[in-house]
Amino acid sequence: MAEYIEGKRAVIEALRSGVPLRSVLLSDSVQHDGLVKDILRKAKQHGVPVREASRKRMDDISERGSHQGVMAETAPYPYAGGGEVLAAAVERADATGCALIVVCDHITDAGNLGAIARSAESVGACGIVIPNKRSAHVTAATYKSSAGAISHILIAQVANIASFIERTKDEGFWAVAATEHAEGSLWEADLRGRIVLVMGSEHDGVSRLVLETCDIPASLPQRGEVSSLNVAQASTVFMYEWLRQNSL
Repeated sequence: MAEYIEGKRAVIEALRSGVPLRSVLLSDSVQHDGLVKDILRKAKQHGVPVREASRKRMDDISERGSHQGVMAETAPYPYAGGGEVLAAAVERADATGCALIVVCDHITDAGNLGAIARSAESVGACGIVIPNKRSAHVTAATYKSSAGAISHILIAQVANIASFIERTKDEGFWAVAATEHAEGSLWEADLRGRIVLVMGSEHDGVSRLVLETCDIPASLPQRGEVSSLNVAQASTVFMYEWLRQNSL
């Protein structure tokens, strides 16, 4: 099913962020103001075709009714396979002695997924693995919050998170689950070498079955009263601790 980005500024941001687009739709009645001219210029730069569409057609396909006579049809994101991410991580570990895979256990916010991808790319993670159902997927919001990192890191969809983690163990990886219920803190966890970092959903955390599959549960140390950081912030802390330990 096609997904559409609606509105002049949203389409400009999508073109600027490198969101893969099939086409830009312009209403036959839209005023060619400065924003529309900018869209036409950026679409030409990125090789995105511009097509004219009737106002009625755009009203029919619009979900929010805020298209302003401008919409962009997104192209499907080219997900990798779980085996591709694992192979890249094994190759990295063989070459450098360490590798990181980030697993998102049913994170539902596309913006959080993008923020996690931004940190993962920054620390040199080999890829991100998400479930293919009941999970956020890569959207325009993901591209925006990742600041372009989505284009530079593998993201794989798998049918079963626990099964994927078991596959990584066969290649010598240790699975670390970020959970506020862990007795040991992140500072006590050994993150050297081949690590799979598992981040749970915004509301429920790491699911019971996935948690049982992990080797090391770890929590964030804290001194304040707020129970925890959000999943994107927490994942950044965990990833940079992995980077610190593997840089010593």
